[in-house]
Amino acid sequence: MLDAVVMAGRPEEIDAPPSWLTPAERERAARLRHEADRAAFVAAHLLVRLAAAACLDADPARLGLTQHCDLHGPGHGRPSLEGHPELGVSFSHTRGYVAAVAGPGKVGVDVERIPDGPLDPALAASVTAPGERVADSRELIRLWARKEALIKRGELSLDRMRTTAWRPGPHVLEWECDGVLGTAVTDRPARRIP
Repeated sequence: MLDAVVMAGRPEEIDAPPSWLTPAERERAARLRHEADRAAFVAAHLLVRLAAAACLDADPARLGLTQHCDLHGPGHGRPSLEGHPELGVSFSHTRGYVAAVAGPGKVGVDVERIPDGPLDPALAASVTAPGERVADSRELIRLWARKEALIKRGELSLDRMRTTAWRPGPHVLEWECDGVLGTAVTDRPARRIP
């Protein structure tokens, strides 16, 4: 098994058939109102299979993705791969951009679009912990993506974002592309691959 693998790009760049999705994934995608949101949802769910396949040297079409929420049960929540409990998987999507990470142990990834305009003080107050400062929207979104990646690893929760300062996990990979900031936090070194 390789170290962690991160993949990211525009939804139309993801070369994988929607037939890989489970009935639950197809149903959730169909409920999304906007075509751009559906495209990002589907692309992220396909991309995480491609990332996992790269780690496992496996056929992505044969990888079963499940999601489980501790509060609401199956169908959404933290993703995992059937038959591969040692491999962590995570994905994220925003309109026009998706990312996925797979690797040994715990992993988390988040992508966020950088907003135009000045810093939103209310949003900054909901994200920054005591002692944390952000000077502009870019810094705020970077902090949000970092903390969201930790949430996806199970190390933070939304309600603790403004009370818990960012501390990097074992390995952090960050990038910027197409006006989007991305952060992956992994147990093993991560590399971005096409």
